[in-house]
Amino acid sequence: MTLSPIRKVFQGIAGRHQMFRMFDRHAQRPNRWDGDDSTLYNGEWFELGEREHDYMFEILPPLWMRGDMFAMREFLTGSITSVFFTLRIDGRIRYFHGYCDLADTSSAQQMRIVIIQRETRPVRAMTREERLEHIWSSTADDYRGYADFHFPASKRGRRKIRMFGTGAVNVKLLADLTDAEISAKLPVHLRHLPDAIAA
Repeated sequence: MTLSPIRKVFQGIAGRHQMFRMFDRHAQRPNRWDGDDSTLYNGEWFELGEREHDYMFEILPPLWMRGDMFAMREFLTGSITSVFFTLRIDGRIRYFHGYCDLADTSSAQQMRIVIIQRETRPVRAMTREERLEHIWSSTADDYRGYADFHFPASKRGRRKIRMFGTGAVNVKLLADLTDAEISAKLPVHLRHLPDAIAA
């Protein structure tokens, strides 16, 4: 799976239940405990509410605090950990979570810049990648997974999703969804947003 360095993975504001699901969006990946899965998580970010942000701040003393951000003391994998941001965007305070690789001392600042740039776009829009990531993030575990022996060897391990229509269940690779299938899987309020040019 090829992932861009810093990417928004959920549209809207995640509540507590959704936030905890988002912390491990890749829990079903094959060979979960074999090797380094840093690239799956590094660079993922989403917005959350103030209550969820404050809850995470109070769980453990942060590893560090720098102005409008703090890092969690517990690492997810390797040098990847949660960084929480409190950012003023368009005159409003908003809260975000991102996975940063602390082996790169500039990773949290780079993510902060990307979040601000993405969230200050004058028109609400979504890239194809953001649409796919939102579908993956909001689909229940029973309806998403990773390609197994039913798929050609070259496609195994890639993300798959169940599609429903005219009484049949169809399993497709997430990346292979058509524009019509993407629209059908998105919530109504996101279906007609204009396409954004990927940064």
